[in-house]
Amino acid sequence: MTTPSPALPDPPAELAPPVAESAKPARPGTHIRSFVNRRGHITLSQKEALETLAGAWCLPYAARRLSFAQVFGREAPTILEIGFGMGETTEKIALAQPERNFLGVEVFNAGVGAMLRRIENSGLRNVRIIQHDAVEVVRDMIPPDSLAGVHIYFPDPWPKKRHHKRRLIQPPFVQLLASRIAPGGYLHCATDWQPYAEQMLEVLGGEPQLANTCQGYAERPAWRPQTKFETRGLRLGHGVWDLIFARVPAEGSPAAGA
Repeated sequence: MTTPSPALPDPPAELAPPVAESAKPARPGTHIRSFVNRRGHITLSQKEALETLAGAWCLPYAARRLSFAQVFGREAPTILEIGFGMGETTEKIALAQPERNFLGVEVFNAGVGAMLRRIENSGLRNVRIIQHDAVEVVRDMIPPDSLAGVHIYFPDPWPKKRHHKRRLIQPPFVQLLASRIAPGGYLHCATDWQPYAEQMLEVLGGEPQLANTCQGYAERPAWRPQTKFETRGLRLGHGVWDLIFARVPAEGSPAAGA
């Protein structure tokens, strides 16, 4: 049985107003969104969690940089997860790594409600949520050189060629994302769609701030749990590709010459 992480101070109330049904972008039209807002199904439990728990664990989008120490009530390495879905993987990793902070970004109400319910049921205190477009969150709220790692697991592959422009892993976003990772930190992506895996490898490999930690694709690390969906896919013979890239020190920095 996994032991819940030790209690951390609750976030200041002013940092965590309830999640809005939808959030307006800071600068409309500056990028193509990797998601489409739909009125999806949401359970009563998820809706109740949004109404009663968002004030404790969700942060509002704002065009200003976060202080992780203030948000989490402690100094600790912070991992950003983009698109946590229903939160199954996030919960397991956060429970197994109580010494780290986890900031999850998700746009859909059902996923945010499910993650809030997991936080409550598991006694997690090292997770915070922002319900907003990830590109704008990274651009406006994440300080440069601040993240210990970034997780992007099974993003929408947008398989039709005319929709490839909507894929999250594109050179401009990867360049921005890499600038927010501290030297020595990592970017870990996973997908079960081979053409998207090939694009990820090309895009990440072309970013000079990042270096591949493997020759090509990586083995799934033990700390990334295998999801039920992934297990079913593997049983049916579907592939899964992990990519783990490290942020390299900037030229001229002390670490670069070490």
